[in-house]
Amino acid sequence: MNSCAVVDLGLLGYAEAYALQQRVVALRKAGKIGDTLLRCEHPHTITLGRSGKIGNLLAGENVLRQKGVEFHHSDRGGDITYHGPGQLVGYPIVNLAAIRRDVGWYVRMLEEAMIRASADFAVATAREAGKTGIWVAGADGAQPEKLAAIGVHLSRWVTSHGFAYNVSTDLRYFDLIVPCGIAERKATSLEKLLARGISLREVAERVTLHLGAVLHLEMREVSLQQFLENLDQAEATIAVPPECVAMDTAGSQV
Repeated sequence: MNSCAVVDLGLLGYAEAYALQQRVVALRKAGKIGDTLLRCEHPHTITLGRSGKIGNLLAGENVLRQKGVEFHHSDRGGDITYHGPGQLVGYPIVNLAAIRRDVGWYVRMLEEAMIRASADFAVATAREAGKTGIWVAGADGAQPEKLAAIGVHLSRWVTSHGFAYNVSTDLRYFDLIVPCGIAERKATSLEKLLARGISLREVAERVTLHLGAVLHLEMREVSLQQFLENLDQAEATIAVPPECVAMDTAGSQV
């Protein structure tokens, strides 16, 4: 079984996290490092995916500035979403060529890991036909609510971007957008469903455990300092060609 380094980045800006992903992707393509899962939270941020419609951003620039929300275009698949404190963001950077060359299967496995993690907290979630992410049945016959979103990108079978799981997220920020472009659906959080506080770390550990199981990877935690040192050492051994940095394959749907 191949191993996967698991690195906690803490609260990190979206642009900084993306730049780090780019470094890891280039080295993974070059075969200089192994599979990696980056875990983090972002400050208040809205991202628009490759197939997103700017009309699904409901707030103007002034409102975003007043609320301290950044806006970024993203090369992941899908439409628009929100990231913020209390949300577990996972960026698996893995070589699918060594696991299974099937993008649809990979997205289903991201969902499966979060479905199993939710079950660990006695929360029943499910998939929705034609929609990615994981969903919770709405109360009193209401439409299902989204607990976690997925948006990925692949280049030469190396994955980037990933999933966003609402643990204790302030759901009011989703009112600034049409989440994932689906007007009739709302977002929810694990904390809201459980009606109690919950540790992001605890949820991260469960999602990571199940992600390793479904991708057949041995998950191995590495400190951020050690990981960055490993990246520096790996980069020193090669001149990374520009084409390794470019993301040249369209992402899949959020």
